[in-house]
Amino acid sequence: MKPSILQITLASTLLAGLAQAAPFQNGSFEIGPAPGGSFITLGPGNTSITGWEVTGAGIDYIGGLWQPADGSRSLDLSATAAGGIQQTFDTVAGHNYQVTFSLAGNPSTPPLIKSVSVQATGSAATTYTFDISLSSTADMRWATQTYNFTATGAATTLSFTSLDNSAMGPALDNVVVTDLTPATAVTPVPTLSEWALVLLATALGALGLRGRRGRGH
Repeated sequence: MKPSILQITLASTLLAGLAQAAPFQNGSFEIGPAPGGSFITLGPGNTSITGWEVTGAGIDYIGGLWQPADGSRSLDLSATAAGGIQQTFDTVAGHNYQVTFSLAGNPSTPPLIKSVSVQATGSAATTYTFDISLSSTADMRWATQTYNFTATGAATTLSFTSLDNSAMGPALDNVVVTDLTPATAVTPVPTLSEWALVLLATALGALGLRGRRGRGH
């Protein structure tokens, strides 16, 4: 017997409540609204860049304004004032992760030293700086940085926050998250998304069985 529309709706609601994370995605910000040949400003709470949420005072989503580190898009983490971004994604508790990212700075105006804070759930924040003295829009002199954290749960929120309270701040691109823990070192633990799929299947099965019993079968 096929599950009813009500049963599917209930199970879908359960899945939506549980599947709040997904694998890390869109680290080079290539999937999002078209920023054109210059940039567009995205305000706090904006989620139009796939996988990411804008925080603080907002960001500038860069198109052709300057040379990207990867792909064709990047970010200025200060719009009218200090802003930032964050993404929540699947992790395995106890696993060690490394975040690599390309850091530069908007070369158009002081401060000469641009600063960004990086933090993952349950881990201390780390501040990174970039000197724009020798950079330009044609040569941003992107520098690769690393940040390490140990996951404390099935989902982790990674944030990048500008520390420059100006309209032109640190530039960000090419964020990559790597699980450094060998697969054999820790017994695999289902991710939040995997648990959600298991619970969805269980709920559909239970609701289907209840429906058959209610009909006397």
